[in-house]
Parts: sequence; structure tokens; C-alpha cells
Amino acid sequence: MSEIKQIKLPLDSTMINGLQAGDIVHLSGTVYTGRDAAHKRMCEYLANGKALPINLQGEVIYYAGPCPPKPGEPIGSVGPTTASRMDAYSPQLIEAGLVAMIGKGARNESVVEAIKRHQGIYFAAIGGVAALMGKCVKSAEVIAFEDLGTEAIRRLIVENLPVIVAIDSSGNNLYQ
Repeated sequence: MSEIKQIKLPLDSTMINGLQAGDIVHLSGTVYTGRDAAHKRMCEYLANGKALPINLQGEVIYYAGPCPPKPGEPIGSVGPTTASRMDAYSPQLIEAGLVAMIGKGARNESVVEAIKRHQGIYFAAIGGVAALMGKCVKSAEVIAFEDLGTEAIRRLIVENLPVIVAIDSSGNNLYQ
């Protein structure tokens, strides 16, 4: 078993380029949630020359639609969504500065090429352990697209969020 790498967010190019497909990582810092509807809307904003509600430069998006929190907790269960649902939008958002994505499952070739071209990274989260992932969230707030409900964009502060490097900045891909 490989050593667990502790990563403090935000990511920089040195950290990204130092990670390889198969590395086990614990992320601590700020990540944003966003799923299909939020991605579609952000791409529409870009196409229409509107400013995005978050600055994507150097940021991480976790493909998740969290459950409501229990009283006294910042968030409920927060498991990964199938990443291929965002494949139509990811290259454009990577072009806009997004450096890392967290989801589950394989990505299409256009996403892999965008990751390589812009030195990004794709982390796989473990499906089926949404309650455990929720325990890694120390604070959560909706910051954009509140009308999308669970698909709104949220800012999460996470501590030791467990992920695996699925596609590294060189395009090495655990799914192939």
C-alpha cells in the first residue's frame, strides 16, 4: 500500500506535477461542490461573456450534491457523483482555470487532453461512503446558484478528504 500524501489546498503546479496516478491523497482546505446543472450554467456564463460566480483559478470542484445536515453539523452525506456527467463541460472550465476535479468513474478523452494541456488533475473519491466523506467537511456554505437546490455551488472547508489520483497531469489514467 502506498503512503498517504497530505495535501493542503490550494494546489499549485509543483504539487500537481508531483502527484501520480494511483497516489492516495488526503485533501485539506477549500473545495467547491458542483454538478451537472451548475456546470451547464457556468459554461453558459462563459459563452455569454458573464463573470463566473467563483474564480476557478487554481480551484477544486467536487462533483457532489450534499444531503442536508443534521442539527449541529455543517453538512450531511456528501458522496461523489459520476464524473462523466460533467465531461461535456469540464474542458471549458479547465480552460477557465479549474485545476482539479473530484468524482467517480472514468473521463472521456477530451477531459484527459484538457488535463494534460493545462496541467490539471482528476481525483477519484470512493463511492458508497458518503457519510464518511461528510465527516471530513468542517464548514459548508452555498455561494452560488441557490435555486439549484442540492446542485448549488457550495464552498466546503475539508480536512483529510480521502481521494485517489485517477488521472495525473501527464494523462496517466487509472481507468485504462
